[in-house]
Amino acid sequence: MGLEEIIPSIALILVLILVLPSFIKSNFRKRVFLKNLSIWGIIVLLLMILLYFIY
Repeated sequence: MGLEEIIPSIALILVLILVLPSFIKSNFRKRVFLKNLSIWGIIVLLLMILLYFIY
């Protein structure tokens, strides 16, 4: 793994650490949390597929 992969990975992990507490706090009910988590999972999956085809 080169530096081109390590720096963005660290940045994404840090953003996740910043966003995750408020995400969990706003989704205190299990059903709402799973719904929002699945929506974010679909968004991330679509972005990964799109970036795979671009690069």
